[in-house]
Amino acid sequence: MSGTDPVAEPKARSTAWQTALTTLQEVEPPFIPAGAHAMTVVIEFPPGDPGTPPHRHSGPAFGYVLEGEMMMEIEGQPERVLGAGEAFWEPGGDVIHYQDGNNRDDMPVRYTVTMLCEPGKPMLTLVDEAELAQRKHLRAPRRS
Repeated sequence: MSGTDPVAEPKARSTAWQTALTTLQEVEPPFIPAGAHAMTVVIEFPPGDPGTPPHRHSGPAFGYVLEGEMMMEIEGQPERVLGAGEAFWEPGGDVIHYQDGNNRDDMPVRYTVTMLCEPGKPMLTLVDEAELAQRKHLRAPRRS
């Protein structure tokens, strides 16, 4: 006999969970569509890719940049660069999302987005040139 007790003492629980949570952002979205469903996606653009053409989402979207740099521009807000580790959100609905592309020519960008989508509507709708021209006054001044 080896002298060890066949009934082992319970292992002490870790306390890491007490400090494991880091809040990245807190927002109050303007609305959540009735009956909305949630969708989480990962988006990857190669170096220098301009990203999705101007579009809108049927509900709010919450994102996090995993790697690289994303050029972000939402209607009424100035364009800004978001790097790995930064969170973002957009209200969805009628608001146009102008830019979500790769800000770098030397590396890909990869980010995740969780969207609350309105039932019966696509999660992404492209905006045509006529509407962009009509809403030009709502776009924030761009960097030169």
